[in-house]
Amino acid sequence: MRKLINVFFVAAGLLFTANVANAQQKIGHLNSEAIFAVMPEAKAAQSTLETLAKTKQDEITKMQTEYQTKYEAAIAKQKTLSEANKDVVTKELQTMGEELQGMEKRINDARAKAQQDVATKQGELFVPINQKFETAVKSVAKEKGLAYVFDIASQQGANNLLYSEGGDDVTAAVKTKLGISASAVPTPKK
Repeated sequence: MRKLINVFFVAAGLLFTANVANAQQKIGHLNSEAIFAVMPEAKAAQSTLETLAKTKQDEITKMQTEYQTKYEAAIAKQKTLSEANKDVVTKELQTMGEELQGMEKRINDARAKAQQDVATKQGELFVPINQKFETAVKSVAKEKGLAYVFDIASQQGANNLLYSEGGDDVTAAVKTKLGISASAVPTPKK
């Protein structure tokens, strides 16, 4: 009888150990930077943002050039100031100064508006891309039986995984799920 009880406890222990081993949750990781760098939609969105930002910067540069020209004209006008034309030139300089202040305000407003426009466009473009990415990650995680998937990309300044030994790297699987060649390499920036 004692032998039967020992066998029962050993069997129960083995069963308990097997259940504990099965209860361990699988963890995977991926590098979102590597995925977004080769994702066609992300590349197109980034190109659109860069074009928009360049257009806005060109507009601001044009305004700054105009400001600089008027500023230099005011400096030149100030050099013509004499006792004989003091009243007229002072009035002209005052008008030029007010105009320069107005231009400076418009330049600052244009900068703020440009930043806002680029941020708004970024949100419009990347929301559906992020949703597609998240759907692919969830799908791969379910297929591989992963409970957690960490992003090891350093795009945020620090990643959320401080140490990793092993785990499943699902970067290639997510690329495949998105229809991107798993071996696709990002094109270098110009």
